[in-house]
Amino acid sequence: MNTHITDTQKWLLFLIIIASGYLLYLLAPILTPFLISAFLAYLGDPAVDRLETIKLSRTVSVIFVFFLMFIIGICCFFIIFPLIEEQIRRLFTHIPDMIDWAQSNFIPWLSQRSGVDLSNIDLQQIQQSMLGQWQTFGSAGVTLLGEISASGQYVLLWLGYILLIPVVTFYLLRDWDVLIQQIGALIPRKYNPVISDLIKDCDAVLAEFFRGQLLVMLVQGIFYSIGLWLVGLEFSLLIGLTAGLVSFVPYLGICVGIMIAGIAAVIQFQDFLPVIYVLIVFGTGQMLEGMVLSPLLIGDRIGLHPVAVIFSVMAGAQLFGIFGMLIALPVAAVVTVLLRHFHQQYLHSRLYTP
Repeated sequence: MNTHITDTQKWLLFLIIIASGYLLYLLAPILTPFLISAFLAYLGDPAVDRLETIKLSRTVSVIFVFFLMFIIGICCFFIIFPLIEEQIRRLFTHIPDMIDWAQSNFIPWLSQRSGVDLSNIDLQQIQQSMLGQWQTFGSAGVTLLGEISASGQYVLLWLGYILLIPVVTFYLLRDWDVLIQQIGALIPRKYNPVISDLIKDCDAVLAEFFRGQLLVMLVQGIFYSIGLWLVGLEFSLLIGLTAGLVSFVPYLGICVGIMIAGIAAVIQFQDFLPVIYVLIVFGTGQMLEGMVLSPLLIGDRIGLHPVAVIFSVMAGAQLFGIFGMLIALPVAAVVTVLLRHFHQQYLHSRLYTP
């Protein structure tokens, strides 16, 4: 039996891929809630499977996990987000005081230590520029909110998202294993071993980032926020979560966190002793990540490179907006796995070997 793909089949497959991509582009605005639901179902499926191993039914396990995810979402929406918004608002109100302190204290101190005359640096102009930009941004935000409120279409759209995402998430979570089996049954039998291995590799890469790295980032953000709060830093939650958010790039989270928290501590306390406490917080968090979190939640699998993550998210946002950001990492994972597969094929090909 001839198992080779004919040229006609290759062109047909190519046209199907192009048509599918164009269809996704056209349907991007309405696919966003379904992608969010699929992402939540993907995150929750391992917990449901784990509950099934203790003799709970699939439906009961799904209800328990779905309820837990719903509670977490409600807490973020009504507790965490307002706190972050409040700290951002307070940060912008404190910017003039921070600039005044830097102009009157930090720049003279730096000039004295470095021997370079920095008195010609006028931070007041920077302050006026920032305040002007913030006022412009605030006016634009108010105008945008007014337009959205006045448009019943946008209100209905977001209301539909809020109502649709939980419903779709529940059904996807309940039928996840069945859907995976049905998709697997559609794979041509002669290509099933290779395609199944590629799918498993893609799942391993996505699981590492979504179920591993994101959880590490969350735990680090919480740890940094609590530690900085114990130090007495005013913007502890904002700084801690920011450091945790960028920690998917090795050592970037600790560098950004120490820099921002250190400057904030000096400005707030007018003393360098709290900076030592900040260093202790981030040093302890880094040891927690290296010795406990990463080995426990990620392991030694090789997943998406941090640069690939940054590039894929930015490229997705540039090409397709929010929809592109949602599909960026899954697409990057598939491309990474395919490149590894082709690399192995190349190393064993006649073109490479003598």
